Formats: sequence, structure tokens, C-alpha cells
Amino acid sequence: MKITTFNPLIITTDLDSTVALFEALGFEKKHVKSGISLSNATDIRMKDANGFHVDVAQGTANRTMIRVNVDNLEEAIAFLEERGFHKARHAAANKTIDTGSSKFNIMVSDSGYILAVSHHIKDHD
Repeated sequence: MKITTFNPLIITTDLDSTVALFEALGFEKKHVKSGISLSNATDIRMKDANGFHVDVAQGTANRTMIRVNVDNLEEAIAFLEERGFHKARHAAANKTIDTGSSKFNIMVSDSGYILAVSHHIKDHD
């Protein structure tokens, strides 16, 4: 398993003000994906001039997690489960979520920190 990106993911009930905060910090919107999962959420990928990324997503609660993009989602899930992680207990995350351009699972450690493990599906080599 290879990690291809690693950055904070902020789930917020106030998407607009959170995005505005990061824009004020020098981040720009690079990708917007809407209609994710059962909640029809929006996820905005942002990047600054130094190459740092932050993802900001609309949600029903405020949470912060780490986004870990990998080249093999099933291998990453098995790796984490062998180390005590479990899939998030809410209905949408108990299975792999397929957005068309990516697949992901929310994985929770025994101590409570959260990894959003995803695999970007490329339509090219």
C-alpha cells in the first residue's frame, strides 16, 4: 500500500465560513465534489502556494480527521483493522462509499482518532 496524499479533513456544519477562513489563509479551491454519500454532502479540496492541502466537507456535526489517500483501499482497510481500527458505526460508513471518482471508508482507532481512507479512481494511466 502506498500513501499518495495525507492532509487534514474538516467536516463542518458551516461550510461557507470554514472555506472563507482557509481562503483568507491563502488556500484556493482546487476541486469541488457534490452529492457524496447518503447525506448528499459537498467536499472542497483546497491548496495553498506551499503545496499544503486541506479538505473541507459539509456535515451534520463538526469533526476533524486525517485524509489518507492510498493506491489500494482494501489493503489499507485490512492494515488498519489488523491494528485495532474499525469502520465508523454510522450506516453510510459501514460499507465502502463509491463517489464515482473515489472510494473511501471512515476508520476509527480504539483511542478515537479518525482516518478518512480513500482511493482516487483515475480514468487514465
